[in-house]
Amino acid sequence: MIFLKLILTNLQRHRIRTFISTAGIAFSVAAMLTVVTILQGAVGMFSGILSSDSQIIVFERNVSDLFFSNVPAAVAAEIERLPMVAHADPVLFGIVSSSDHPIITCFGVTAADARIRKATWVAGNRMDFALHPDDVVLGARAADFLGATLGSHVPIGHGVFHVIGILKTRNGFEDGGVFMPIDAAQSFFHKDGSSVVTIKLRNKDDAAAFKNMIAQKYPNLIGLEDAEFSRSYSQFKILKATAWAVGGCGLLLGGLGVANTMIMSVFTRIREIAILRVNGFSNAQIAGMIFGESALVSILGAFAGLALGTGALFALKLIPALDGYVDVSIRPVVMLVVILLALLTGVAGALYPALYAMRVRAVEALRFE
Repeated sequence: MIFLKLILTNLQRHRIRTFISTAGIAFSVAAMLTVVTILQGAVGMFSGILSSDSQIIVFERNVSDLFFSNVPAAVAAEIERLPMVAHADPVLFGIVSSSDHPIITCFGVTAADARIRKATWVAGNRMDFALHPDDVVLGARAADFLGATLGSHVPIGHGVFHVIGILKTRNGFEDGGVFMPIDAAQSFFHKDGSSVVTIKLRNKDDAAAFKNMIAQKYPNLIGLEDAEFSRSYSQFKILKATAWAVGGCGLLLGGLGVANTMIMSVFTRIREIAILRVNGFSNAQIAGMIFGESALVSILGAFAGLALGTGALFALKLIPALDGYVDVSIRPVVMLVVILLALLTGVAGALYPALYAMRVRAVEALRFE
């Protein structure tokens, strides 16, 4: 109890220094939490596009990006006829442009696709989809920034398309996208197939057999379950690695702030440390005091950073332009990892100050100016 009181007293004696160190950790934790959560949310949203009412994704083997994948239409038809397959939905991904909007995601889908069936139709009728090749359905956000309404004509790329529906989805990428009949999308992007085929099996226990069949019958294709795809897709790995790298750099800067604070704290308390040594404090107790101060600053900063980061995520979600793109559901494992990293960073920052304090000799320190 006395030891803890000594730690608290030392921190209270230099409130401004303690506050700055705590704030450094807090902002670092908030930045890490925000970046990691946003990028993981983006990965989750893109995974949601692929796993809509499906269990397995079939795409071209060894492609760096699904936009470059091509599953021939004949192969997609053969897969759909397999007895173990409940339904197979070919999806063609592409990038289109319009006036003042150079990048718009396009989805070439069939009328039976879950993206069309399960969305909330703000305007239009789902039964009208894919009746004419120049018909498109817009996500609600796309309709908003294109200034389009039901029945209007919008220029997209080198063509003009008739808007026959506007739908609202929970996925930001889909909500800001254009849905074309897959035949029209194939013509538009000059492809004879789809980017992926999403598969729902009649019996999910047939997943292994289905994947083996794809590997044997179609060597250029690969079938992965949704969870496998999320773990192995290179773009997802890059996003996740980037998130942790950026967040880790921010946390490292916060740790350097703690290290600087603890070094200054030790240098200004040389005589005090000498008196503690004279009064029987061991090297372990001196080091424990330094580590305790650093750990307490890190823990306070970590929890303040969690609150700050959570508030920032909710604030970003309230921005209309980001609605649907920011996922504020923070995973408990992410919070735990962030807290542990903050604590480890703070403790590491106290390592040199603690070693220095342990080497202080009482006789020399009492003469220290």
